Amino acid sequence: MCTRQDPNGTHKNGGGPSTALAYLDPKYWDERFSTEEHYEWLKDYSHFRHLIQSHITPNSSVLELGCGNSQLCEELYKDGVTEITCIDLSAVAVENMQKKLLSKGFKEIKVLEADMLDLPFSNECFDVVIEKGTMEVLFVDSGDPWNPRPATVTKVMKMLEGVHRVLKPDGIYISISFGQPHFRRPLFEAPQFTWSVEWSTFGDGFHYFFYTLKKGRRSLDDKGSSKEKLEIPSICLFQDELEGEDYLFRTNIDELNC
Repeated sequence: MCTRQDPNGTHKNGGGPSTALAYLDPKYWDERFSTEEHYEWLKDYSHFRHLIQSHITPNSSVLELGCGNSQLCEELYKDGVTEITCIDLSAVAVENMQKKLLSKGFKEIKVLEADMLDLPFSNECFDVVIEKGTMEVLFVDSGDPWNPRPATVTKVMKMLEGVHRVLKPDGIYISISFGQPHFRRPLFEAPQFTWSVEWSTFGDGFHYFFYTLKKGRRSLDDKGSSKEKLEIPSICLFQDELEGEDYLFRTNIDELNC
């Protein structure tokens, strides 16, 4: 893996793997997390803090899917949210995150090794479930984005069904994603789910989608709603975005699925 080191001593990925298919390999993540201290997929907390604050309160119980080596849980904790559980499939990521949080005194945050496709939690136990780019991995080999492979749909629906199950009756699922609404809505709006679907965008040149799915709020004629017009944002990327792994990841997936 090609890495570079920033002035603060944090290792950053310098371009990601040679193919996006590597993201499906658990060994890739264990090896990556063994050397990489911190990486933020889809921008850091400061870029969407204004969107998240209206949905999470200090009293919220929060589950983060695929924490990796992100600082999202730390930022939520600093904003007063202390009942946080983080999961990741990588034992290396979990061990590193546990050590880092303890060293910073964030003892209340729980970090567990778990699969988001098989959540080890009881029904209706979280106010908020959040993931930032984690679901994107399920789409790495999805094929045509308008008509994803059945295996991809099965995995995504298993994930969403688990999220829906562990959310409290009025809970909220927040998904921060590359995926545009015309690709995500058919999955989010499957008939077994009771949540409403809304979204906003953030980012400078490369736009990201901030989805909020509110359990128990779906109406019979709910077609999804947005604070912005449903259109493909124009691409005007800054140099750091062109060099970032978010852009490379998205590009590699698009090439694989052509």
